[in-house]
Amino acid sequence: MLTIKSISKTFNPGTVNEKKALDKVNLNLEDGDFATIVGSNGAGKSTLFNAITGNFYVDEGRIILDGENITYKKEHVRSKVIGHLFQDPLKGTAPHMTIEENMALAYLRASTAKHAFFSRINNKEKQKFKEQLSLLDMGLEDRMKQPVGLLSGGQRQALTLLMATMVTPKILLLDEHTAALDPATAAKVLELTKKIVAERKITCLMVTHNMHQALEMGNRTLMMDSGSIVFDVKGEERDKLTIDDLLEQFRVCAGRKLDNDRILLSR
Repeated sequence: MLTIKSISKTFNPGTVNEKKALDKVNLNLEDGDFATIVGSNGAGKSTLFNAITGNFYVDEGRIILDGENITYKKEHVRSKVIGHLFQDPLKGTAPHMTIEENMALAYLRASTAKHAFFSRINNKEKQKFKEQLSLLDMGLEDRMKQPVGLLSGGQRQALTLLMATMVTPKILLLDEHTAALDPATAAKVLELTKKIVAERKITCLMVTHNMHQALEMGNRTLMMDSGSIVFDVKGEERDKLTIDDLLEQFRVCAGRKLDNDRILLSR
């Protein structure tokens, strides 16, 4: 579903602030793969996501999604087939618009019909929105006319997850989407994530600083350092790994110990 071939990106080249954020990254995700990504701050995790979504063009290499070369596709074009959740619950929704209006925008944006974005939502589609909201078990189906800005962080993140997957994306990118939530709410959003991804067989990449999540979520674990993927494990080999094993693998592959406090405290 996703093939990344030797992509690199350097910000502020030729200046004192030059930073090589991605260094010849290679990655191949099969249809239905769910991979978690861990690494220190500045390892290149979010930069990799931004390269995939088209937030910037890479300096070299290719990005192929479902057989199509999207390396130089515009960001708004890619957004029709790529779902993206951020750490900040305030991103991904329009606070002054109602829940129904936000869902309508997400639905029409991802529609493949020509001029769909300028269409109107009919009653059948509104009922569909209500049914999907009821699956969240947060009572949002009875608040569709309320502004999204009145929702809690957890409710907004759950809504954003629903919006990103209403029209099944070719790939779903989750950038620490539960990090800003309290533990109970984060656990609920994670369960929703697992349920939606599994039921719709969505190919997914999830950045996390939680080592338990890195080994328990999905079917594959990646570790990044200095703009490169230094470790990639799945299947039986991954099932046998402990958190200490994962940290040791990082030390061996990256040539140094992992020094991120958030990751180490999650042990």
